[in-house]
Amino acid sequence: MNPADNGSAGADKALGPLPDNHPPVRIGKIGVLLVNLGTPDGTDTASVRRYLREFLSDPRVIELNKLIWNPILYGAVLTTRPPKTAANYKKIWNTERDESPLRTITRGQAQKLASVFANEPRIRVEWGMRYGNPSIRSAVDRLIAEGCDRILSVPLYPQFSATTTATANDQLYRALMKIRHMPTVRSTPPYHDEPAYIDALAASIERHLASLDFEPEIVLASYHGIPKAYFEKGDPYHCHCLKTSRLLRERLGWSEDRLMTTFQSRFGAQEWLQPYTDRTVEKLAADGVKRIAIVNPGFSADCIETLEEIDGEVREIFIHAGGEKFAHIPCLNDSEEGMAVIENLVRRELGGWL
Repeated sequence: MNPADNGSAGADKALGPLPDNHPPVRIGKIGVLLVNLGTPDGTDTASVRRYLREFLSDPRVIELNKLIWNPILYGAVLTTRPPKTAANYKKIWNTERDESPLRTITRGQAQKLASVFANEPRIRVEWGMRYGNPSIRSAVDRLIAEGCDRILSVPLYPQFSATTTATANDQLYRALMKIRHMPTVRSTPPYHDEPAYIDALAASIERHLASLDFEPEIVLASYHGIPKAYFEKGDPYHCHCLKTSRLLRERLGWSEDRLMTTFQSRFGAQEWLQPYTDRTVEKLAADGVKRIAIVNPGFSADCIETLEEIDGEVREIFIHAGGEKFAHIPCLNDSEEGMAVIENLVRRELGGWL
């Protein structure tokens, strides 16, 4: 993907003389692999069902025993949920490219990062999705074909959770298990408390709020939720989210009443991390709050959970309950601030390799 490509001849010399008739060897490059959650290939029910089947079959996402979960998944869930989810994807679909916004944005992040390293011929940048296409395996194959014998994996999740970062790493190593000449691999750590990330969030929030024709009384930092039981078993995600909110609040100079933390996107009947975003905005409106804004610090790119759930469903809940003004603050995406965070993280974690 990088604009600069000096070929592999220089890297091949590192091997020394090769025997006659030895197949060509490409080594010496360093791959940077951006990874995000994933997306269906289309808005038709079959594509969404295929995506949900892969996503909800991941044992890190749904920890129920397969003997219990599979009948539910292949029964009620994959029968009733795909049509509704497909309809929601249609509301936000990038019709020009015929793909989801998450795929468009992640590609943009990879292209811009490749441009940053255009003068570093050893670096190759690729992107892949944990669920759906382009797969992590296909991205690894492309990097190896380019001569990458070292790969830096960059899961684009600021806060660590076994349901996100860990399963992305799982999938990467599943791909490597099938490769005889396995490259050396690193994975970037969570960046929930990185100064560059907090500064980027603050700058984005301040810029967006300045563009509004109203001043929000309260701003909600809404994170994707996880089941409470996962947190109780040791998942650090909740702590990472609260730390992000605290640091962001300190950076902006706001009180706890000005920037609240909530959790969205719960699934199933079990208790998830609270307070819930939808119930919080409903209560705020009922209590007389008329103007709010919501930011999603747990997402590196806008997707169905931010564009349809927050800017669609949650907006409707707030207005229906008596609210008057609502704003959704975009994710960092491939903005200047967002790319500065990714570049900062990548450059640091490439230490010793360049």
